[in-house]
Amino acid sequence: MWNKAWRERVWSDAARSKWDLIIIGGGITGAGILREATRAGLRALLIEGSDFASGTSSRSTKMVHGGLRYMKNLQIRLTYESVREREHLLQQGRGLVNPLGFIMPSYRGDRIPGWVFGLGLVVYDILALKWGHSHYPAGDLLDRFPPLRERGLLGGYRYLDAQTDDARLVLRILREAVQDGAAVMHYARVEQVLRSAHGSVCGVLARDTSTGEGGSTIEILAPIVINATGAWADDVRGLLGGRERLRRLRGSHLVFPLRRLPLPRAISFLHPTDSRPIVALPWEGVALLGTTDVDHGGTLSSDPVISPQEAAYLLDAAQYAFPSLNLGLHDVLSTFSGVRAVKNTGKADPSKESREHVLWYEKGLLTVTGGKLTTFRVMAHDTLRFLRNRLPQHTALSRETRMLDRTPREVFLEVELDPAARLRLCGRYGKDTSRLLAICGEGELDPIPQTPYLWAELRWAAHSEGVMHLDDLLLRRIRLGIVAPQGGIPLLDRIRPIVQAELGWDESRWEWEMQRYKQLWQRAYALPAQGNMPGVKA
Repeated sequence: MWNKAWRERVWSDAARSKWDLIIIGGGITGAGILREATRAGLRALLIEGSDFASGTSSRSTKMVHGGLRYMKNLQIRLTYESVREREHLLQQGRGLVNPLGFIMPSYRGDRIPGWVFGLGLVVYDILALKWGHSHYPAGDLLDRFPPLRERGLLGGYRYLDAQTDDARLVLRILREAVQDGAAVMHYARVEQVLRSAHGSVCGVLARDTSTGEGGSTIEILAPIVINATGAWADDVRGLLGGRERLRRLRGSHLVFPLRRLPLPRAISFLHPTDSRPIVALPWEGVALLGTTDVDHGGTLSSDPVISPQEAAYLLDAAQYAFPSLNLGLHDVLSTFSGVRAVKNTGKADPSKESREHVLWYEKGLLTVTGGKLTTFRVMAHDTLRFLRNRLPQHTALSRETRMLDRTPREVFLEVELDPAARLRLCGRYGKDTSRLLAICGEGELDPIPQTPYLWAELRWAAHSEGVMHLDDLLLRRIRLGIVAPQGGIPLLDRIRPIVQAELGWDESRWEWEMQRYKQLWQRAYALPAQGNMPGVKA
């Protein structure tokens, strides 16, 4: 599944097949809708203009969380839905969605007093139906994490949330939907939304961009078209003349080696400049620090870039919270940025815009946008419930149905792996785990140096996960572009013999892809030039 022949077959079948609905957008929102639509008995096709999860859904802070900070804006419904969905994903996605302990310190002079957070955590746990927080005095917090800033520390709280690999979550949901009968196609850009003689939407015109901009186009027909393109939703709505209704906000992150920011658990604190929540958390063998929340002006590419101001802002936060570590620019391993769409109400502070999702039905085009990673299933159910009268043949959905399939117990009968590695593989690959193990070569169950990944995961991705470009492989299938030194570029000579034949790339194609990846990584994932960041301790 998802090799070159597979994609060509889906492309050739798309125009002559009868679809109940077309979903535009291959991020977590589109993936969730596709999974549930297929479960409901609908013939659904998902079209993604670039790579799966190449937009915001590979660039989040990797948290599956209940939205504690949204309670400050009285978004209780969003918090309730989030904690409930977090618990579902923790139960179903072990190895991919994992518990994560948080520490929230409170300092003298904080704009929001510590007792307010304590009260919020009580409500948070009540909504989750489990008690998961406790209070610690200052001395106990420092015992648990000595690098934490001591000056002015009053104490703090410990609570529980969860984290995931966002791109792998999207990939697993998509693959399980395809195994149940759905169809997906990436590198197929929607250029027009088709309308019938009566003016209602009846399909799309898509261009094959897998080999560049000059690819062929096809018309794909369906009575329902769902716009699940996230930050690009206004662009699709604009194809029908819709006015802009969304605000694009950029969230950026710095990535540090764990040896320089040794986090035993996540730490959430208020930025000393504007009291915005900042989180530092361990993830995939590195430490993430984020996120910013600024308006993203200008054009929107699929690889947004951290600004020098954002990098300075985040580094200032790190130096404030962990002064004894003497973190500087030279410690930053990589950066990444994502752009999320929220309903634009014109608030002066971007952080005060609601994160609740919205549904807009315009001339037969249904747009679903906003929301957050954790609540993607809620968004899918609301979308399909809205369409119930228009697609009466689909069955009702239940919140109790699993989102992720169970992994067969017999996967590891003949493979020697430690329990943590087994759990991790099952979480990331589900039913595909046994096939991944079947094709791996000698020594490929060893970990890639300085990462949690196995060499075998590279072979599997190249063999069966629809890799069209090297950045698909290194930034989304395997996250070497974020967690490995220099984005994994020093490992390319070792990676090449594992994946080149699987991808079917000749020498000139490999060289082209390698240069393309190096340029992309330097532009969008490396730290901005230090000369553009005055006033920050290097």
